[in-house]
Amino acid sequence: MTEIQDSLWQAATIMLTGMVVVFIFLTSLIFLVKLLAKVAGEESTVNVSTDVISSPSVNEGALSPTLVAVISSAVVQYRQRHLK
Repeated sequence: MTEIQDSLWQAATIMLTGMVVVFIFLTSLIFLVKLLAKVAGEESTVNVSTDVISSPSVNEGALSPTLVAVISSAVVQYRQRHLK
């Protein structure tokens, strides 16, 4: 019976040691990430421009007829070569 008790005691010790190691690792990781966020947050101030690039308002949602013709001819060529 002592052999089983010794095995269980060793298993519990290994399990608790592993849990403590993981807890310490995760705690230090959280601390380091928060520290990095404070350090990097102060240095990386980016000025975002509020200027809007104007795009042509003609047919904003539609494709140009030339582009449609090019895509259509590419699809036809693909089907002729690969779907025989």
